[in-house]
Amino acid sequence: MKIIGTLYVVLSVWLYASLPQGIEEIVRKSGIEKKDISIYIKEAGNEKNIFAFLNATTSRSPASVIKVLSTYASVLTLGFDYRFPTRFYMTGNVQNGVLNGDLLIKGYGDPTLKSRDLHSIVQQIKSQGIRRIKGNIIIDRSFFRVSSSNSSHFDENPYSPYNAMPDAMMFNERVSTICVAPNHNDVFKKSPDGSYRVLNKLQRVNKPCRGRYSWPGIKISENKAMPTVLLQGKISNRCGLRNICKVVTKPYASFYYALKDKLHKEGIEIMGNLRLRKIPPNAKVLFTHYSQPLEQIISKTAKKSNNLYARHLLLFLGAKIYGAPSTLNRGRNAVITILKKNGALREDGLIIDNGSGLSRVSRLSAKLLADMFDNAYERYGQRWMNTLSIAGVDGTIKKRFRGTVVKNRAWMKTGTLKHVKNIGGYVKNKEGKLYTVVILVQTNKGRWKAAALQNNIIKWLVNHKEKSIEESSVEHLSTQNRVTTTNMTYASTKDSTRYYVQVGSFETQPSKAYLLQLERLGLRYRVRHTDTYKVLIGAFGTQEDAAKALEIVHKKLNKSAFIIRL
Repeated sequence: MKIIGTLYVVLSVWLYASLPQGIEEIVRKSGIEKKDISIYIKEAGNEKNIFAFLNATTSRSPASVIKVLSTYASVLTLGFDYRFPTRFYMTGNVQNGVLNGDLLIKGYGDPTLKSRDLHSIVQQIKSQGIRRIKGNIIIDRSFFRVSSSNSSHFDENPYSPYNAMPDAMMFNERVSTICVAPNHNDVFKKSPDGSYRVLNKLQRVNKPCRGRYSWPGIKISENKAMPTVLLQGKISNRCGLRNICKVVTKPYASFYYALKDKLHKEGIEIMGNLRLRKIPPNAKVLFTHYSQPLEQIISKTAKKSNNLYARHLLLFLGAKIYGAPSTLNRGRNAVITILKKNGALREDGLIIDNGSGLSRVSRLSAKLLADMFDNAYERYGQRWMNTLSIAGVDGTIKKRFRGTVVKNRAWMKTGTLKHVKNIGGYVKNKEGKLYTVVILVQTNKGRWKAAALQNNIIKWLVNHKEKSIEESSVEHLSTQNRVTTTNMTYASTKDSTRYYVQVGSFETQPSKAYLLQLERLGLRYRVRHTDTYKVLIGAFGTQEDAAKALEIVHKKLNKSAFIIRL
């Protein structure tokens, strides 16, 4: 039918750009070129009601918004209540409080294992009647097959925590914390760790604690035998505690030293040393330590944009779907497979690198991301939404929307890289209508301009009162674009018989661009939804008036249109 061809042309234009006037004006004033902006806004959970669309299928760098693909795939596969295990074994036997064998630990990629967990772990070891370990502490980190590098070296800050690389036996997020207390002339490691050393060459001076005297100079040497953190320069003796958090050493080594120290403090001596190898078949399970629930882990991943957590989720899914040891490639394929299987990935073009957003390789489109957000909302609703940053309340948009109309009305994930500023999630307007919103910007005009554009669109959306399609009016159209229709008389409310021109019948709700053509023809229309969406012009009190409208439609839009009587 010719209507299909006409609709295809209309949709082709609409896929490029269809923006409400308010958003169009915000884009125009932003100072950013349209080609650098992707927008996709729709009613959440209703794939037929698309509100705004600009370059929505353009492939762009996602930055950290890509984290939600792994967090959502994790929920789909594991459930909100899943807990990562860390399993403890022994070889030999326990006699008179002495373990005549090794204590063995297998890591399964729990990214949350920290010093605070050691008390519980040691108490469980003590509950086995163990007071002395004659053998070694064996750590099995074979669940992941990953780089041996401590840092991703993504940028010029390789020792910053956000650059930490994953490991199946993770501890303290691979971060070593050195405490400097100039007012007490003291420097110490927060957690006992013999796998690196600190060289203190700081000079305390009697100066105000500000400027160059407020923080120690730091230089890190990555010597394979013993990494060294050098503290140097002048620091005020009036400064309080300074915590230096850096990626310096191996997490499994840090775990070994911290566990050994905690065991010693609890009266349990270890005769052996650290060894790295797989758990032997004859090892006996002692107990399993479990992480906090997945719901809390993905919330921290999204709200705090934790890169290490995102990397671990991707790798863990790789092992879950394809078996251990997990690799980056298995993790990438697992996320895509899970999302496709559950209908959350309906577009091609997704490229996942490491799952964290620290990548210039990753690619997705605004529509692809919005489809995933919609799928998550339909399955899990508010519970899923609350894992994202809540505007003005927590996470990366706590300060961004504090004191604005958006506070408590948006649940979003942000992403920032050089020349990249992205945001996606959900926005609820004052009338309670929920939108799925994705705004991706790649520009060299300044990230602050991109952030302002996104903020203004979201604020506008919160305040917006959307008319239904049936309420659409030709009043806002310029008269120069209209066809004269003064010789047609529409039906009054008193008319018992009404005639309509049926322009078309569609399986999905017709686009705003398609309906805009009717408005420009000066025709009053309505969309009637039964088993399909029928676009009707009218109503008319007489068949003659309906015929006049039909003539216009045949000439300007669709020769297959016809008159119906209701």
